[in-house]
Amino acid sequence: MEKSIGFEKIRTAIFISGTGSNFKNLIKFSKRKKSPIKIILVISNNVAAKGLRYASKNKIKKKIFKFKNKKGDEKLILKYLNRNKIKLICLAGFMKILSKNFLRKYNGPILNIHPSLLPKYKGLNTHERVLRNKDKFSGCSVHFVNSKLDSGKIIKQKKVKILKNDTPKTLANRILKAEHVLYPQAINKIFTNH
Repeated sequence: MEKSIGFEKIRTAIFISGTGSNFKNLIKFSKRKKSPIKIILVISNNVAAKGLRYASKNKIKKKIFKFKNKKGDEKLILKYLNRNKIKLICLAGFMKILSKNFLRKYNGPILNIHPSLLPKYKGLNTHERVLRNKDKFSGCSVHFVNSKLDSGKIIKQKKVKILKNDTPKTLANRILKAEHVLYPQAINKIFTNH
């Protein structure tokens, strides 16, 4: 029997700020045989980010940049990404906005996941705003990052029905579950065409 030719997985960095549930989910996804990505490192602006424990558990390099000096930190991050031959960045609950200069100098795709059906509800407090406007649906979007907040080309979206008794918290929890399905699907869509 012929051995199937293995393909080179895309060296990926995940940027997080908090609990890291999307990071944890992407680790699981990256370990699948047919996954196009390999997570090499995680970068956080928050030394107390709970998600960093998944890095330790899975022997993924981690690095903290506090963004006290954004320009300097971004320069160091770019060096670090180059040194580790990172070809893809996935933002997963990363609460800092990367500068135009960073976006120009990093020459691979940068993806972000956002908890609304973009272009609606860019920025923060999406669930509160959706409920206040009595929308029937919300959801999540994976998009390419460009220099305008939550405005890059949309790769994939997933709708979530809003229930009568939803609070921002219950809605957030259901959308997070949808995010865990959507992010791997979006990565597959870009890199494996399915």
